[in-house]
Amino acid sequence: MTVAVLAFGDDLPRRQRGPLNCLPIRSVDGPAEIDAAIAGYGRLVVIGADADLAAVLSRLLRADRLDIEVAYVPRRHTTATRVYRLPAGRRAARRAQRGSARRVTLVRDETGSVIVGRAHWLPADNQRPLRGEAVVDDTRLFDGDVTSVSIEPTLAMPGLRASVSQGVQARFWRRWIAGRAVQLGSTGVTVVRDGVPALRSARRSTFYRNVEGWLLVR
Repeated sequence: MTVAVLAFGDDLPRRQRGPLNCLPIRSVDGPAEIDAAIAGYGRLVVIGADADLAAVLSRLLRADRLDIEVAYVPRRHTTATRVYRLPAGRRAARRAQRGSARRVTLVRDETGSVIVGRAHWLPADNQRPLRGEAVVDDTRLFDGDVTSVSIEPTLAMPGLRASVSQGVQARFWRRWIAGRAVQLGSTGVTVVRDGVPALRSARRSTFYRNVEGWLLVR
């Protein structure tokens, strides 16, 4: 199988790359480099942060190429390594080349953007709480004013979970609620995906488990 190593931003030190040093490493500045790798390789090794892994999976989803295997090699442990139970650093580099792939849950939103670690719903105006209503499948997550909402993928079905950080004037669950989808209607929300805020605020947002998962090298 042909393997491409995609390095984003702050690269791993050479000593941590380990067995990946024998492979060609491509620096990635944008979607064009990801798309070029999609066209010619059967396994992609992502050196970067959670947002970089999510960007690669988003391009695979949009290109209908979830048949490509993906390995993740972050410098240190992240939210995504916890969610998917992955190593980091040199150990992750060894597994990226020698490990086998299995399909795991893929969580996306209505824009086609994937999350691998954690998403947040925050107030569109930082001077006021997030006002609205959210449901996880058929369970009401909150109704009223809250500080923020967190959403994470899960390895186990049904595929994601959501929780409210703090209620201001709201009826809300005080623990994680698992489901296939979580939907929000609000007066204004900023969606943050793996630490990257959306350019524009919205009134509605939905995260859900994609029908087809992604091939994670473990």
